[in-house]
This record gives sequence, structure tokens and C-alpha cells, in this order.
Amino acid sequence: MIGLAAMIGAGIFAALAPAAAAAGSLVFVALAIAALVAYFNANSSARLAAIYPESGGTYLYGTRRLGPFWGFIAGWGFVVGKTASCAAMALTVGAYAWPGNERLVAVVVVLAVTGINYVGVQKSAQAARIIVSFVLLVLAAVVVIALLDAGGVKAHSSATTVGFAGVLQGAGLLFFAFAGYARIATLGEEVQNPKRTIPRAIGWALGITLVVYGIVALAVLSVLGVDGLAAVSDPLAQAVASVPGAEWLVRVGAVVAATGALLSLVLGVSRTSFAMARDGHLTSSLAVVHPRFHVPHRAELVVGACVIALVLFVDLRGAIGFSSFAVLTYYLVTNVSAWTLAPGFKSRFVPVLGAVGCVVLAVTLPASSVLWGMVVLAVGAGTYWVRHRLT
Repeated sequence: MIGLAAMIGAGIFAALAPAAAAAGSLVFVALAIAALVAYFNANSSARLAAIYPESGGTYLYGTRRLGPFWGFIAGWGFVVGKTASCAAMALTVGAYAWPGNERLVAVVVVLAVTGINYVGVQKSAQAARIIVSFVLLVLAAVVVIALLDAGGVKAHSSATTVGFAGVLQGAGLLFFAFAGYARIATLGEEVQNPKRTIPRAIGWALGITLVVYGIVALAVLSVLGVDGLAAVSDPLAQAVASVPGAEWLVRVGAVVAATGALLSLVLGVSRTSFAMARDGHLTSSLAVVHPRFHVPHRAELVVGACVIALVLFVDLRGAIGFSSFAVLTYYLVTNVSAWTLAPGFKSRFVPVLGAVGCVVLAVTLPASSVLWGMVVLAVGAGTYWVRHRLT
């Protein structure tokens, strides 16, 4: 449920339109590429999580398989990238819930989510279950209404011609909507039988998400067509606008979905921060577990404070672009780590494809996102080098 809440979130409400603008009539090809790269990454994550069922995700895997520096780069990329994702999700909630007062709503939502995560992963999973169930009902309503209404719409296709770069850019945008399964791998110390539970949870969450995205995309395209989809910022709401009250239901669903994604994002970032602090890469004051709730409560509070700061000073587009680059770097380390697990073509085939996919999607992002992403990663690497030299 935590993985589903992270993936079936604001991405499905927002990523389809820019992806269609980039990929044109080949938007389903972009969706397939994004899903394929996500599968490769999930496969590598599951293999590593089964061997290292501890908190930290790829930060831990990179440290164990490649060395402390690469583990740090993965952890740094995850923390800064997903902190930006948290800000993006919070701003999405604000944009749908109270247009014109996005930042105020975002701050309130971050405070509420931090409070939920503070009392433990069990309650977080319960909240995620409720959120995912409601969002799936909303998406089901969108599919039914859109397919019933599709007969009255005349523009179902696009004559727009796009290059392969446009398809890859669309895949990169849609990949943002899939990137949630790693949240499961960061909870190795807080679930029962992690060697069995974590790989199964990753596989189920990714498979369900892919099916849901494909059905919703088909339904929306049947109403709006590719050109109409690319021209709007709220495609799911527009697809059901002909039915009274349905548009508001979709907007409520978007708010709930973004809140669910934020819930899981804060959970994953705080656990990775906790693991890095425990290993001395971040301040040791974050490596403290609450005696009653058994969660890294200081890391939770610091992450919440950082997200609030970003909400007050950055916009949604900038947060998403930077987050995508950092997260793809994180998964690049995941695949390289999985590559070291066993020799042979069969064992290394999927990690190689996953690593290549991460690099290709990363370089197709907007130039500003790539530039700022490289700068922040370089700052992290420089900090690590200075600390290593001093110690």
C-alpha cells in the first residue's frame, strides 16, 4: 500500500498531458518505455532488498556493493531529489484544493503528513490503504465516464510528428509517475520477513500501477485525443467535464492522491536520512529512534522542515525537473549495484538495461534540470571528499 500510494499519486493526474505534448501520438510508446525502465529498476531493487533487508535502500546497496562513495551519492541523490518531490506533491495538493493559496495549503499538508509518519509505519500503511482505495475508485469513475462519453468526441488521434527524442522525453516525464517502488525497499527493518515481503510488495505495486495507468490513459485519450490531451493541464478532470459533479470528484481525487504520494515520500526520505546519519554521512543527531513509536523521529522532523522551506521558495515545475534527475541517478546506482551480485549474462542483463535506461531518460530532461542536478550532486560529492580527507 505504501508503494501504491507513492506511484498512484499526483503523477497520473499531471504527467499525461506533458507526456502527450512531448511524444504526440506515440505517447503509449513513451508509457511502455517508462514502465520497462521502471521494471528493470524494480527488479534490481528487489534482488538487492532480498539480500540486504535493512533500512536505507540504494544508499545501503551502493555502500555494500560499490563502496562508501557510491552509497553516499545514491543516498544524497535520493534525499535531495525526493525532498524536492515532497515539495512538488505538497504544491500539487495546494493547487487543486485552494487555487491561489497553494503554499499555505502545502505547509499545512506537510505538517499533517509528518505527524502521521511520526507515530510509526503501521499507521502510515493504514493511511496509505485508505488513500489508495479512494484514488482507485476515482480513477475507475474516470475510466467509466470517459469510455461512455467517447462516442461523442471526434478528435481521437494526432497528426503531430515527433522524433525519438520527444518519445524519450515523454517517457522521462511518465517515469516520474512510476518512481515509488523504492519506498518499499527503505523499510527493511520495519516489516516482517523482509526477504519475502519486500520483493513481493515491489512486484505487486508496480504491476498494479502499470495496469491502472494504461487503462486510464486509454480512457482519457478516447475522449480528448492526443492533441486535446496535450493542450490541457488537468486532463482527467476535462475528460469527465460533461458529467455534472464528476470534475470536482476528480479534483478531490487528485488532492488525496498527492497527499498519499507525499505520505510515502516523507517516509522514504526520513529512513534514508536516518541510515546515512547512522553511518556518519549526516549529523549523528538524526540517527535516533523514538523510544515509543520506534521511528527515526528527528529525521522525520528535519525532512518535514526542509520540505516546508522548499514549498515556500520553489515552484512546482522546478521541483519536478530537479527531482527526476536526482532519482534517475539513484536508480543508476541501484542497477550497477545489482550488476555486481552475480557474474554471467543472464544475471547482469536486466541491471545493464536498467542502467542504460536511467542514463538515457536523465539526459532527455530539460537542460536546466540536468544542470542543477549535476551541480547539487557535485556539491554532495565535494562534501563527501572533504569529510573523507579530514577524517
